[in-house]
Amino acid sequence: MKIERTKNAARNMLFDGMLKVLNILIPFIIRTVMLHYLGAQYLGLNGLFKSILSFLNLAELGVGSAMVFSMYKPISEDDTESICALLKLYRTFYRAIGLFIAVAGLALTPFLRGLISGDIPQDMNLYILYFMNLGCTVLTYWLFAYKRSLLDAHQRIDVVSKVNLCIRLVEYALKFPALMVLRNYYAYLIIQLLAQIVINILTAVRVDKMYPDYAPKGRLPKEKVMDIVHRVRDLFTSRLSSVVFNYADTIVISAFMGLAALAIYQNYYFVITSLRTFLEVITAACMAGVGNSLITESEEKNYRDLSWITMLFCWLMAVSTAMLLCVYQPFMQLWMGEENMLTFNYVICFAIYYYSMGVNKLINMFKDAAGIWRKDRWRPLTAALVNLGLNLATVKWLGLYGILLSSVISIVAVQIPWLFHNLFHEVFPHKYLWQYARFFCLLAMLALAGCAGSLALCSLFSLNGWSALIVNACLSFLIPNLLFFAVFGRNPLFRESVAKIKRIILKPYFAKKA
Repeated sequence: MKIERTKNAARNMLFDGMLKVLNILIPFIIRTVMLHYLGAQYLGLNGLFKSILSFLNLAELGVGSAMVFSMYKPISEDDTESICALLKLYRTFYRAIGLFIAVAGLALTPFLRGLISGDIPQDMNLYILYFMNLGCTVLTYWLFAYKRSLLDAHQRIDVVSKVNLCIRLVEYALKFPALMVLRNYYAYLIIQLLAQIVINILTAVRVDKMYPDYAPKGRLPKEKVMDIVHRVRDLFTSRLSSVVFNYADTIVISAFMGLAALAIYQNYYFVITSLRTFLEVITAACMAGVGNSLITESEEKNYRDLSWITMLFCWLMAVSTAMLLCVYQPFMQLWMGEENMLTFNYVICFAIYYYSMGVNKLINMFKDAAGIWRKDRWRPLTAALVNLGLNLATVKWLGLYGILLSSVISIVAVQIPWLFHNLFHEVFPHKYLWQYARFFCLLAMLALAGCAGSLALCSLFSLNGWSALIVNACLSFLIPNLLFFAVFGRNPLFRESVAKIKRIILKPYFAKKA
């Protein structure tokens, strides 16, 4: 089966982008409502539960990525029998994973109180709230989760986005009364649990209608099963690294600094998480297309694709980082008030963290699309240990600075150089390694220059409130774009990148092929 990569990428980015906007704007309002109606400790507790359950989700081991990768070839060859056997294996894996998470989550119950420094709100039962969150996670695996792999492998995540858009709108419409009228966190979680159940069921129904020939049946050859098991094993370290980077910080802050400090930190982290969500729209939309291209195209063609995608992505990162640096504080002042703000030095740390995290995600996309998890298995584990070790070593000494700098150091000093080595030994011609590294560093220097120029220009204006937010946003958007056009305006690769943008944006996803 031939996958229309550009068309699917445009369709995926459209609907997944709409979902991401919804999942940023509404939770942003919900955080504000929760702070004013329930208090900062509820915000901190909500983040802590999410982090704990993300660690339990390590039981997933990367099964989803391994199974989707295993489907690329049989889909391209219209091998229905193999796809059905893969679905059956995937269903077995996910049932076992859900059971493991349930048992492990219950075993963790006696240690919950030790993960919180200081007091917790007296009008809530910590354990009941935890069990409700745990139940939502377990049901996610048990209710037809394996069927989504077909959509991922066919590059049709827009279907998942459409289902989520409809159900999330209803969910959020019910959550606001639960917080503002009932002021009941239990009702809030019940609504969340029911919404996830409905999403899983409706997605499964849609998959059955789109791919009626695929059903979980048959048996894979033993060597194929072992190959998948090995991929899953190798993916575990990547999963561990992702969870540590995203959620270990939360647990360390809660254990050493308390729920109130955690809530303030997470307000800032929520902003870069929201921006990162849009980056994930791009990488998720392109993942299946890149994976298909790596199998069907030449090494030189794939390297050129890597180059123009890198240019586009780093251009986007430069602009968004400059805007983040300049509008962070005016935005936080308007949103949470000065009493819930950090100093500007923290903003610089968050901006560096955001940029390094973003470009690392870009390179990881190519690694995941190529499926070189075995070769890459020690990198994320090493980076995770470095990050966690530095967190524990510096949190009492440097506080939140130590948390942020630990993440940046582990990404810049461990993750990115190691990824370069693996990609240019396993996927792309080794002769291009230093050429790409120089290009990558040049893009980083342009981003730094764009940020410095934007910050210097914004500092010339003594503004506050909405005027500061609007003026700073406009200036920080303009400067990096002008800089990139000045440096790369005549570059053929840059023109190719711009042409790709026009092709995706201006051509409707439903347009007929000429």
